[in-house]
Amino acid sequence: MEFWNDIVTERSWQVLQDFRRKFNFVLIGGWAAYLYAKTNKSKDIDLIVDFNELEKIRNNYALKKNVKLNKYEIIIDEIDIDIYVPYYSKFIIPAEDLIKQVNHVQGFKVLKPEYLILLKQQAEQDRAHSSKGLKDRIDIISILLNYSFDFKEYVGILKKYAIMDYKRHLFDIINLFKDFSYFNLNPRQYKLKKLQLLELLKKA
Repeated sequence: MEFWNDIVTERSWQVLQDFRRKFNFVLIGGWAAYLYAKTNKSKDIDLIVDFNELEKIRNNYALKKNVKLNKYEIIIDEIDIDIYVPYYSKFIIPAEDLIKQVNHVQGFKVLKPEYLILLKQQAEQDRAHSSKGLKDRIDIISILLNYSFDFKEYVGILKKYAIMDYKRHLFDIINLFKDFSYFNLNPRQYKLKKLQLLELLKKA
């Protein structure tokens, strides 16, 4: 079951593909989760860029600075693109560190999943009771179910940045999420998968 409308997600995907041909960026957010999990597509686009690339974007689009949320924004074909930069944007892990932690997936530079889930957790905490918070939880579990996630590396990151409370938060997200319809699993399959994930997280 797709979370967002197919028409909107297809338009967003086309905008993202076109943007990739023009600019160098690290993909985060829902589209990054999709590239790892191949389940639920995204509506909005989220990127990290360095300042040189930010200037290239500024020269081509009506770039707006969102001081309140420490990011930049553009809109292309009614699709919102949020752009984050080192030393300005506020993540649980500094953007200048995140921009170095990438995998190459389907022609995109994508934030490594162990870091991506932490950003998803941070976003989920800020908007837990909204539709976007639900999408964050779906993305987190989708990655865990469909990608070779390294729980030991994840916990190592938590220790490095002194954010060990995120381990409990991830445990709760997995444990409390009930709607298996987003993951192409029946109730029994989903229950068993959840138990496996919780055990792996405990042992990490």
